Amino acid sequence: MFTDGYLAPEVAKLIFDYAHENQKQGWAFEQQRWISARIVERVSRYIAGGRWLDVGFGNGSLLFTAEEWGFTSVGLDLRPSTVEAMRRIGIEAHCTDITTFEPSERFGVISMADVLEHMPFPGDGLSAVRRLLKPEGILFLSMPNYNCAAWRLLDASNANPYWGELEHYHNFSRERLYRLLDDTDFDAVHYGVSERFRVCMEVIARLRSTPRAPRLPQR
Repeated sequence: MFTDGYLAPEVAKLIFDYAHENQKQGWAFEQQRWISARIVERVSRYIAGGRWLDVGFGNGSLLFTAEEWGFTSVGLDLRPSTVEAMRRIGIEAHCTDITTFEPSERFGVISMADVLEHMPFPGDGLSAVRRLLKPEGILFLSMPNYNCAAWRLLDASNANPYWGELEHYHNFSRERLYRLLDDTDFDAVHYGVSERFRVCMEVIARLRSTPRAPRLPQR
């Protein structure tokens, strides 16, 4: 499910020049630490350590908590104020889009927590993740799941907040997300319900060591 257009660059800049309270460094840090800890714990079942890139890191909770597990945290965000705040406390952070990011070395983990639905072209985002991950590296995703009973209950009560979310270009089902992951050489290894926002899902996927052969066109 997707919109029929997307914001022009100058409009997107106006949005990203402003940070909501929950996107500011340290917001509700104790509660967020618990939520992030459960994410990091699940991810660490598939990888022992290394460099962790969090795309759209917002309040920084996932980066802070990944450090507690021994990961080296690196952040990407399009809001200059949040990037500067992260740098002030000694965490490497960059104000750039993942599709143009050129780090000196690749990552063991990349997280996109409630990010992919904000991207006009999510396939390009996952292709960038594939380029930046080490072989068999781990990708963590979370986003709303529009094909579940909880979503339909919100619709039935006319209380679904996502239809008015101007920054969301896409609504994903689990099935459609898995197809997109398969197309970009990822294998889903875990599905769960996200605690971050309402009716959200989370998926952990592993980058294939050998890319899948291109599909032949159907006759």
